[in-house]
Order: sequence, then structure tokens, then C-alpha cells
Amino acid sequence: MWAGATRCAAEDAAHEASTVAAPVDWKKERQFWSFQRPVAPPRPIVRDAAWCRTSVDGFVLARLEEHGLRPSPEADPRSLIRRAAFDITGLPPTPEEVDDFLADPRDDAYPKLVDRLLASSRFGEHFASLWLPLARFAEDQAHQVGDDTTYFYGNAWRYRDWVIRAFNRDLPYDRFLSFQLAADRLSAADDDDLPALGFLGLGPKYYDRGRLAVQADEWEDRVDTVCRAMLGLTVACARCHDHKFDPIPTRDYYELAGVFASSRMANRGPDGREEKDNVPMARMQTDTMHIVTEGTPRDLNVFIRGNVDRKGPLEERHFLTVLSEGEPARFTSGSGRQELAAAIVSRDNPLTARVMVNRIWTQLIGRPLVPTPSNFGRSGMAPTQPRLLDHLAVRFMDEGWSVKSLMREILLSAAYRQSSTGGKADPENALLSRMPRRRLSIEQWRDTLLFLTGELDPSGGRSADLSDPANRRRTVFARVSRLKLDDLLMQFDYPDANVHAEKRSATTTAIQKLFVLNSPFMSERAKKLAQRVAAEAGGSETTRVRLVHRLLFNREPDAEELRLATDFLARPAAGELPRWEQYAQLMLASNELLYVD
Repeated sequence: MWAGATRCAAEDAAHEASTVAAPVDWKKERQFWSFQRPVAPPRPIVRDAAWCRTSVDGFVLARLEEHGLRPSPEADPRSLIRRAAFDITGLPPTPEEVDDFLADPRDDAYPKLVDRLLASSRFGEHFASLWLPLARFAEDQAHQVGDDTTYFYGNAWRYRDWVIRAFNRDLPYDRFLSFQLAADRLSAADDDDLPALGFLGLGPKYYDRGRLAVQADEWEDRVDTVCRAMLGLTVACARCHDHKFDPIPTRDYYELAGVFASSRMANRGPDGREEKDNVPMARMQTDTMHIVTEGTPRDLNVFIRGNVDRKGPLEERHFLTVLSEGEPARFTSGSGRQELAAAIVSRDNPLTARVMVNRIWTQLIGRPLVPTPSNFGRSGMAPTQPRLLDHLAVRFMDEGWSVKSLMREILLSAAYRQSSTGGKADPENALLSRMPRRRLSIEQWRDTLLFLTGELDPSGGRSADLSDPANRRRTVFARVSRLKLDDLLMQFDYPDANVHAEKRSATTTAIQKLFVLNSPFMSERAKKLAQRVAAEAGGSETTRVRLVHRLLFNREPDAEELRLATDFLARPAAGELPRWEQYAQLMLASNELLYVD
């Protein structure tokens, strides 16, 4: 007993000594590429300067020319409008929109198309699907005892609607982040921006929250989500020991965790009054917001090896040392959330702009510049095109942190406009010698099915279950559960809402195809598509088949497709579905609908 106590005391003393005086050469550590401020690189000199359309292209072309390669030809106009529509709004263009685009001979037809799509309210709905998994958005907890909904979030949809509105109004990204950390502390935010605090206020909550160990688990979630989503760093790895790869000592973790220990989760009613955050959903006021607010400011002791019963030195709240010049200043304003927000969005911070640029680039191009989007540290992967990444990061900040401006620069580039069928000398497309063919996300695919059948409900607001046959709203408005994720979302790779999700898997399973072939949802969509085509194209089989192709694929069928379709439709019906519904379901299940060139 005595020997064990002596050993623990010795270990505690050794840990405290290493925490107080960790031998870190900060000057050397800050030389790592991601810890240096991005600097606008000189524009590359390329041989085929005429190919370049925006500032993006010189960097892409220079890499290709270094390897003796040429970019792929420009995509045909039908592929281009389909690609842009899905990438910007998450929905396909209509046949009429395709016809208008093809008939416009002006050189600015494509830029005007991009501007119109970016101005659509559908843009924010689509891009919210990028941000919400990063924020581990959900409306309940991973645990429930009986019918107890004490810790559920009945009005989580208000945070989601704020994110959608923020993208649609092109809220500068630095404010977008700041409001989610400290809208209640910032003069630039008004009452309409308070739902942004759901980024923190919708985090996991655990039973027995009065215990310090439980609180420490909740603080870890806040540190992990903030740092991975906004900074691309795995800071929570330093909770129990100094980070194994990055210059993030344990004391830095607790200096950030103290910010969240000094904050309080609360439900804010429509009258502005704050309620406790343990009100069952049935008793919650209408339009209540789930937010964070100021608690009692406190600094935390280091918990040795993460054990709350073994306390090390007290650490004052401040920003990460490696991202600061010299010794970071202490946070002294309340909880420190406002100062944390200011440090994260500062131009002196080398990570924030790079991380978001990489996410947007991946969303539009299909291949990340940094393959580990939430890990820009030493254990992550280096950028494939560091000069392009830094060019876009600096431009992003210089343009007022405008997401739409950054997207427009990429969307109008010759690199984005490339065909997806070239680049054979670059089989892995590592040099971006073509646009990659991409599969639709579950949100895009389900929304497209409803859009094509004419059923898509444009309304937003409160969440609805996808299992409800009457639910025709966009998938972004679906209820997301930590306790049990909806079967459709789970089958088609929607990420686990319990943790920050840096990217999505892309699986191909038998269950997915069985859903497409046998589910009542798909059968009903096939019926509705057949009804729509019959109503709009009349009785001619050929005319109806042509309309199906124009609706689903934004193109005319070729002669062989037309022959096969009319032969199939001429045969007697087999099974329960009429022939036209079978054909409609076959087309809705096609790979051509699921992928974008």
C-alpha cells in the first residue's frame, strides 16, 4: 500500500515537472508547414497561359506541365451545367434550364449560370450538409433511459436554419465561426444570430453531470469539435498526455478546456429568459434555443493522465502556444469564448483559412488538397499542392472571408471545367488532369429523386423523420439522431452524429441496392415519375422515354437506348408494377443518375 502510494506520488511529481517545464523548442516547432502563416506565392509561369481562366489554373497547369501532361478538354455544356447545379445547389438542372444554357451563345453564359446558382436559396441548404456533420449536429443523445428526454434538443433545427441562412447571405467565414463560439458576446451579432451558439449548445450531454469526470468528458467533446472543425488539429489527444505528434502539451489542452468549463449550456426561451438545460422536450417552450452562455470563470488543473482525482498544476486559459507569437496572452474576458473566437479567426492564425479552403475545394473538385481535412498536424498528410492551398487561403482572407467568392473562383476555373473522361496518363488523378467522377451524397440523391418526380417540398423549419412516407422535404431537414441514426442515412454513409466527421465514407453494399429495388420509397417514386411523364409528354412512348432521359440525365437518349426502352415497354407487365413504373424505377436506380461527371 505504502509502496504504491509512493510510486503514484513520484509519477505525479514527474508529470507535474514535465508539464511545467516541457522542453519544447517553439521556434523550431513553428517551422512546420501548417504552423506558418500562408503567404501568397508568385503566380507560376506556364507555357499554355491561354488555358488559364482564373488564378487557380496556373498552379494546376504548372504541376501538369512539370510532368509533361496536358489537362483534359473542357466538358460539354450539358455535363457542365449538371455538374455546377449539383455542386452548388445539390439538385439537378431542369430540362428547360439546360435548353436555355445551351441556346445562350454569349461568352458569359457560364459565369451567369454560376452566379444564379450561388444566389439560389437552395445553395445554403446544400452547403449546410457540409458543415453540420463537422459540428456533429444531432437532436438527441446517444443514451436514453426509458422515456426520459431531459437532455434532448427539441429545437436543434434553429441552429441548422441559422447555418443555412448564413451560407445563403454569404456571412463572412470569420464571423460565421465567431458567432458559433461567442454570438452572445459580440456586438456584431444580433438576436437572430444567437442560434449559432448551437454549435456548442448541441453537444453531447451525459447523465450524472454533477460529477467532475462527466464534465471533463463534455469539455473534451467541445475542445475536439472546435479544434478539428475550425483549426484542423486533434488537440483532444493531449487530454491525458502531451500530444504524441504535434507540439500540443497537456497544459495547452486544459487551458482550452477551461474556456468550456467557464461556459454553461442553457435553453433560451423566446422571451429571452434562460432555462436550465435539463427540461424534457414535452415541457420546452416553443422556439427555445439551445445555446451556451457565460458561467463562472475558472481555470483548470491538469488532470494527470486524464484522471480527475489526480490534479496537477493550475493552467490559465489561453490559446494554443504553437499558434501564438511568443507566450500566448491569458483569456480574461468572462469565459474566454470571445477571445478564443478572435484567436481562431485572426489572420495571424495559419490554419483557419487553409482548413476551410481545403473543405470547399474538396466539395467542388472531389479531391482534397490536404487528404486529412481535420488533421493538419504532423500525423496528417502534407498538401498535394501547397502553393495553390496558400494562394487560395490568402485570397479567401483578402476577399473578406467570402465563401461564395472563393467558390466562384474555383467554379469558373478551367480546372473545374475539365472533362471527367481524359487524363489517362494520370490514372489516380493526383495532378488533377481531369475532373473526377463523383457519387451523389445521400442528401443529393434522395432530394434528386423527389425533385424529378415533382414532389420536393421546399419548406424548412422543424425536423421530420425520413421514415414518414409523407416527408417530401429536403434531406437536410431530416431528424438526425445520436441514439439511432435513421436507417436510410446509415445505409448510404451519413456519418455518426456523436463525433465530428471530417469526411464521409463511400460504400457500395448489397443493402443499398436492395433498398433501390424493393423499398416502398423507391416504388412510390417510380409511380410518381411515371405519372409525371405521362402528364407532360402525352401518350407517345418515344416522347415519354425522351422526357425521362432529359429529366434524369439532362440529355437525349441515343438510338440504342430508345430501342431498348420501347421494346421493354411493349412487353406484357411482369410482377405487380405496371410496365411504365418498372421502367421508371429502373431509370431511377441507374448509376448515371447516382454519379456526376
